[in-house]
Amino acid sequence: MNLRFDNHFVGKLPADQETGPRQRQVHGALYSRVEPTPVAAPRLVAHSLEVASLLGISETDVASPEFARVFAGNELLPGMQPFAANYGGHQFGHWAGQLGDGRAISLGESINAKGERWELQLKGAGPTPYSRSADGRAVLRSSVREFLCSEAMHHLGVPTTRALCLMATGDEVVRDMFYDGHPRREPGAIVCRVAPSFIRFGNFELPASRGDVGLLSQLVDFTIARDFPELKPGKSAGDTEALRAEWFAQVCSRTAKMVAHWMRVGFVHGVMNTDNLSILGLTIDYGPYGWIDDFDPDWTPNTTDAGGRRYRFGSQPDIAYWNLTRLAGALAPVFASIDALHAGLEHYWHAFAAAEHSNIAAKLGLAECREEDVLRMEALYALLQAAEVDMTLFFRSLSEVDADHPNLTPLDCAFYDIEKRRQAEPGLVSWLTDHGARVKQDGLPFEVRQKIMHAANPRYVLRNYLAQEAIDMAEAGDDAGIHDLLEVLRRPYDDQAGRERFCQRRPDWARNRAGCSMLSCSS
Repeated sequence: MNLRFDNHFVGKLPADQETGPRQRQVHGALYSRVEPTPVAAPRLVAHSLEVASLLGISETDVASPEFARVFAGNELLPGMQPFAANYGGHQFGHWAGQLGDGRAISLGESINAKGERWELQLKGAGPTPYSRSADGRAVLRSSVREFLCSEAMHHLGVPTTRALCLMATGDEVVRDMFYDGHPRREPGAIVCRVAPSFIRFGNFELPASRGDVGLLSQLVDFTIARDFPELKPGKSAGDTEALRAEWFAQVCSRTAKMVAHWMRVGFVHGVMNTDNLSILGLTIDYGPYGWIDDFDPDWTPNTTDAGGRRYRFGSQPDIAYWNLTRLAGALAPVFASIDALHAGLEHYWHAFAAAEHSNIAAKLGLAECREEDVLRMEALYALLQAAEVDMTLFFRSLSEVDADHPNLTPLDCAFYDIEKRRQAEPGLVSWLTDHGARVKQDGLPFEVRQKIMHAANPRYVLRNYLAQEAIDMAEAGDDAGIHDLLEVLRRPYDDQAGRERFCQRRPDWARNRAGCSMLSCSS
């Protein structure tokens, strides 16, 4: 492999004076130098063809023993300068202090043939100064989920970090999956995550919480220069203020568009803490996530969140805004006036509304979204929830409904309960009749309308039970389930012959099974 590294983050920002994984509070620094801990028997389980190509890694490279050693943390390539980032965050609404990369170690920033910057990060590569009392490792089940979801989200068109590969380590990791006092040994794994930047809201919150305005200002200016090159600095102090204001507005806009995409495809992040929100507006940190099966805006995939449901599906736009207010508060010391921060926060709602209008038009097959269509969609969501209807299957099948003679037959695949279907039929047929009239008024030809709807409403999503089936196979020594899912999820909007089992309702056996409905943060 011939990767070229320039490592701006470690080259231009202050480092922890101590190296190594000893647990400690780190002040005055944005990262600590630490190397991955070697594993017993690195083995490639799966990789992304697209990400390897993006990085300039050939299939011959991927098949080599060197690839397995490097991306399991047993060997460094020339130019790699591994580190763990130092950051804080609000977790479930409460300030948690220093957090940092507790089991993620960045290898460096690689520059590809197009001049694009891609940071390579190993998740599960061993202890860092921020591991607290943990071992810095990850288990196979959570690593399979992170690897598959990173790539699935990209192919859905959702802004996301990527995943180069999934490695088995040959080591066992002890985890108490249900936090019930019954830990067990599980196979260990490592995911190589890839992104232009892994900087999070929490990177700014920690120095702000400590009153280290100089470090905060340095990080802000670095982030703008490296990660927002389209923003050009001026020459006066006023220009600096305007540049920072424009940057914050962009962060708000990108976050809004990301969350709008989540809502479009029915994705629930599950742990929207401020340390899990990317400054680039990328979906980051795939823990207890899930896709809506039967439509329920109150559903959360996270067992830790089951009581308060802070991070439930329907609350994600509000939580993203709340997180941005925490970021704004952290940034206030480097702004002469908070007016620009208030303007950026207002920009969030404008950007989200615009993205949501675009999503509604596309999902319903309309040339444009009017205010009446927003109400139309809200009415539909209420009907879907009452009738226990599968979100993905319903919207994909909606394009098959005859606008002149609407009925539920094309939508039968989306209902989980026959009796609820019977009770909901009058309301749904009434809605379909109204929608048919709106479609005819809109005037798009059927073929055009169907193409628009198919491009917005996926046929395939990474349902939790599908991921769990692949995990069960992998834990038994068979990686084929991972490969099959990855291949299907590379074309989520296409009808794929022979892949029908991947686009069906969640089976009854998976309704309450661990890993198939809700998940814990244990990994």
